[in-house]
Amino acid sequence: MPLRLTETFRDRLAGSPRPLAGLWACAGSSVVTEILAGSGIDWVLIDMEHSPNGLESTLAQLQTVAAYPTTPVVRVPIGDVVTIKQVLDLGAQNVLVPMISSAAEAEDAVAAVRYPPRGRRGVGSALARSARWNRVEDYLQDADRHTSLFVQIETAEAVDAAADIAAVDGVDGVFVGPSDLAASMGLLGQQTHPEVAAAVRRTFDAVRSAGKPVGVNAFDPAVARAYVEAGASFVLVGADVQILARASEAFAADWA
Repeated sequence: MPLRLTETFRDRLAGSPRPLAGLWACAGSSVVTEILAGSGIDWVLIDMEHSPNGLESTLAQLQTVAAYPTTPVVRVPIGDVVTIKQVLDLGAQNVLVPMISSAAEAEDAVAAVRYPPRGRRGVGSALARSARWNRVEDYLQDADRHTSLFVQIETAEAVDAAADIAAVDGVDGVFVGPSDLAASMGLLGQQTHPEVAAAVRRTFDAVRSAGKPVGVNAFDPAVARAYVEAGASFVLVGADVQILARASEAFAADWA
């Protein structure tokens, strides 16, 4: 009997009456990621850029999250066609590509997630979890329906090009990274600086004008809510390692 894949993050955003809250999975642990997935949070970002996640640990976390209603998104370390191909073949249906600063770079990312003749994704679905080893009927023909692509704007150059980036066919949404954006603006470590916040909001307006959903990272609840009010459709509100660090410090302050 043919298997059915879950809906993409693109489809979940389109069908949600409210912004979707997410947590960052940085520890490289399927146990920790399962704890996040079972929390009731809307989505989990499995990070391969700034975390000790390789292909094997990413696969394990995708398999773990599959038992829960939360939606997994994998952030690849770079917009490389080989890396993206491997992550898609692991069964990642939702990919976030960091450091996209132009429409041309966004077009390259789109090509990496699409099969020829529209893209450059290598064809190996019969050997891979993506098509459940050919148990998903017509996977190759329906691959675009089974995958969603989000790109990350995190430079001043990208802010200026946000409308063009969001308008690229095949880009399903844009995620704003205030930390790297602050650094590119000469405000390293000041992601809540008024100039950075203003640049984030300009990006929101540009992306939404292109008809695409926009998200952002904001661990401060007040900042996160302000960005939701400004139009964010999805927000990362915490990370596993950050939660553990702050909670363990609180225990230490009380008991050590």
